Amino acid sequence: MDTLDLARWQFAITTVYHFFFVPVTISLVAITAGLQTAWYRTGKEKYLRLTKFYGKLFLINIAMGVVTGLVQEFQFGMNWSDYSRFVGDVFGAPLALEGLLAFFLESTFIGLWIFGWERLPRLVHLGCIWMVVLGTQLSAYFILAANSWMQNPVGFRYNADRGRAELTDLWAVLTNKVVLVTFPHTIFAAFMVGGAFVAGVALWHLVRRPTVDKDVFRSALKIGASVVLVASVGVAISGDLQGKVMTEVQPMKMAAAEALYETEKPASFSVFTVGTLDGSKEIFSIKLPYLLSFLATGHFDGEVKGINSLQDAYEQLYGPGSYKPNIPLTYWTFRLMIGVGMASAAIALWLLWTTRRGRAPTRWLVWLAAPLPLLPLAANTFGWIFTETGRQPWLVFGLLPTASGVSPSTTSGEVITSLVGFTALYGVLAVVETKLLLRTIRGGLAGTDAPPDTAPDQPDKPLSFAY
Repeated sequence: MDTLDLARWQFAITTVYHFFFVPVTISLVAITAGLQTAWYRTGKEKYLRLTKFYGKLFLINIAMGVVTGLVQEFQFGMNWSDYSRFVGDVFGAPLALEGLLAFFLESTFIGLWIFGWERLPRLVHLGCIWMVVLGTQLSAYFILAANSWMQNPVGFRYNADRGRAELTDLWAVLTNKVVLVTFPHTIFAAFMVGGAFVAGVALWHLVRRPTVDKDVFRSALKIGASVVLVASVGVAISGDLQGKVMTEVQPMKMAAAEALYETEKPASFSVFTVGTLDGSKEIFSIKLPYLLSFLATGHFDGEVKGINSLQDAYEQLYGPGSYKPNIPLTYWTFRLMIGVGMASAAIALWLLWTTRRGRAPTRWLVWLAAPLPLLPLAANTFGWIFTETGRQPWLVFGLLPTASGVSPSTTSGEVITSLVGFTALYGVLAVVETKLLLRTIRGGLAGTDAPPDTAPDQPDKPLSFAY
């Protein structure tokens, strides 16, 4: 493989790995804040115990997320310097807001929340965790605004002398039609991960330790499964809106997602398609009439452009070359995203049904405890693989080809060295993360006395993990 392919592999590996932690962080901190709010309003000890239990898991996860996220910044300079030069003036504003505003909120108030138990009044302490929630939401929005600009560039002018895009309208970037639909879709998908994580951990305890904190973990199971179901509805609605915007700004991505080679009016949704190995031709397909037209345009008789007609149009607009993404990869990641996400919602609904009216979960349900959190996480991953590979061969759609963004002075040997190094480091971090999570999960709920409502004068106590 040449330098470009190696650089793409490295960025894909490190980005996918980093994103394992992002949806858990976004959702778990909000669920933790909700649990603490329930304790503040009701005074029930079970909510306090769940707050501290899932709060520990959140802290482990966010620490790993921050560490792995730093690698992304290094790669921009190492392997993608021409890309960084091209987008730097545009990306500078939203990423600065993410760092100076969102990350500042997260890091400051998470510290106050960790060390504020028994030192801050309850309402102030509760406000700290909600400020962390606000920080994670803002952080996600600003980062998604930058990514959405790559999908649909707005609010800029091209400086031919410097060979880069220059920001002219920050508000246009922050209100890009792509980010307005991508943000809620990403957040709802993250809550599916967090809800499944909470439910999966609770289910494990209910099956393996049915007599230990039964009522507390039953509440956690119901909360987690309910979050998955509500979030799945949000994912479906926002995903429908996102599909229509995608058809408008990136019609080739929609055509590739459906393996639609010829323009159709009305267009059928492909349930299952088999094509040639190079993804250039359909061999066999099972389709639902009219459905794709509605998903793409909002009308059952709407026209959806095919891959071949778009290829011809792009050659006239951008010059000779292939403007088709990897069709099999785009097609199947799109379906895996939808299918695995629907399976997650179905399992959550089934868990609520089988444990209704005080019923105890059967022992064989423990086999769902481990894969349940992984299913929506996999759906998130497939969704992002689809989003980024479906944009190819562009880094910035219509402006900067992927091949033009790689660092010109970087050699294959250098990329291989860093790729091996990062992969080995991430392997070690995965072991550390897994052991910390499993140890904390197996430890279960700690008995705790409710902290006082005010911060008394007392000497500092030694910090035990985070409380």
